[in-house]
Amino acid sequence: MSHGARVIRTGVSSAGPAAPPASTAASSSAGSDAELLDGAYFRSCAGILKVAQMISLVVGFISVNNSPWTDYSAYSYFQIVTMCDLVMILFFYIIHIFRIYRKLTCVSWPLAEFLHYLIGTILLLIASIVAASKSYNLTGLVAGATFGFLATILCVLSIWSSYKVSCITQSTSKYHTL
Repeated sequence: MSHGARVIRTGVSSAGPAAPPASTAASSSAGSDAELLDGAYFRSCAGILKVAQMISLVVGFISVNNSPWTDYSAYSYFQIVTMCDLVMILFFYIIHIFRIYRKLTCVSWPLAEFLHYLIGTILLLIASIVAASKSYNLTGLVAGATFGFLATILCVLSIWSSYKVSCITQSTSKYHTL
């Protein structure tokens, strides 16, 4: 009963840690490309942050939508901004979950996401300020504005993390030459 050639790896040798065999490295990278979903992104900080942003935007939208409005233009602007921001965050979430960024290399995805968060956060901050100023202590409108501010804070965190990741990873190298 022959099982073929087997490679036994040890963790330490006189030359340092053992490298994986070429066939193992090729099969593991091919397996990761063949997977449809990126399961690690669900549990990553960026993935959880995007889900929290989407939840706060939906709650803010529902709160404003189900309360009596004191100013039609202010709250319709708030609803438009929250839904547009929600759609774009969902779009980038899907891009990361399904690893579409690997197929569409013509787009600079970190730059596109950074610009989306920058513009979306400014518009969301303006919409939340306008919604809060026109709420006149109506509970649903105050809750909507509050969740708008929460989503703004979460978007600022995303801007900071995407800027930090894109700038730091480009300036540092994995291999240092002496």
